[in-house]
Amino acid sequence: MKKIFSVLTGMALLLAVAIVGGQQSTDAAGKNYDYFVVGNSNDVTTPTSYGLMLMGGGTDVDSAFQWMIGKSGGGDFVVIRATGTDAYNPYIAGLGALDSVETLIIKSRTGANDPFVVNKIRNAEAVFIAGGDQWDYVNFWKDTQVEDAINYVANVRQVPVGGTSAGLAVLGEFMFSAKNGSVTSADALADPFNRRVALDRQFLGLPLMAGIITDSHFVERDRMGRTVTFLARLIQDGWTTSPVKAIAVDSQTAVVVEANGNASLRGTNTAYFLRTPGAPQVCQSRTPLTFNNLSVFRMSGGATFNLSNWSGSGGTNYTISATNGALTSSIGSIY
Repeated sequence: MKKIFSVLTGMALLLAVAIVGGQQSTDAAGKNYDYFVVGNSNDVTTPTSYGLMLMGGGTDVDSAFQWMIGKSGGGDFVVIRATGTDAYNPYIAGLGALDSVETLIIKSRTGANDPFVVNKIRNAEAVFIAGGDQWDYVNFWKDTQVEDAINYVANVRQVPVGGTSAGLAVLGEFMFSAKNGSVTSADALADPFNRRVALDRQFLGLPLMAGIITDSHFVERDRMGRTVTFLARLIQDGWTTSPVKAIAVDSQTAVVVEANGNASLRGTNTAYFLRTPGAPQVCQSRTPLTFNNLSVFRMSGGATFNLSNWSGSGGTNYTISATNGALTSSIGSIY
């Protein structure tokens, strides 16, 4: 029978430490992280292969998690988040054969440098970043050993890595940090330097994600305008030169990416791959954005895309422009 363990407080903590073999940091309970496991709490090693699971939020996509489980070789599947519960544990455990599913709720920078937390991630055969608030992830995990551990499993051990919603937001080289809260397309296009257009970089360095920013809940929340604005700001601020790219995924949808860059779609909706043609024409404070002729590939159904050569098949290619803060499209429809 599977047992579910959690980090507890007070006297119960001592029992939890004994159960997991003394690995738990005793000063962490209720403060810096929580730990939950379904299955075997001891480490195993299984053959893994790298891949990316980019999920747009909303209802989770079973087949995308099953794809990750396959990449993990049935080892230890670790979910990390800054708030929330261990709800992913029984869900993922029910989708395939795994040694364990573990959730780490990492609540502070101290927790993100705790040896127990770091070793759990470094020894994982799959790592998934749950939804929540990406500013928590940037604030608590950037420039910590958790950051190093995620980069280690992806780049050295070739472990599959995924994320949904806020977890997707931090997977690119660049990210919308949400430091000042979310931002709508209308507000971003009207003023690209609106304080809510808060960008960050130099967090994760995952294979295939260089020069890319991500967005989620894309069509559902009408986020094309803000993604175009993010791309403009990355160039305008001198963080990169064109072409800079974006991967935007709608809710109830995931893009799964093989190690060679080949990507396919899982779930019910669409994904979008944007690339800039050059610098924005007008990207100034308190001035509507003008940024013309960004290329877009809309992926739906059985369409495929390759991140390595940034080209797709079976989808729709078009261009999109922002002119004085208003979006237009070469096919008439923004989406």
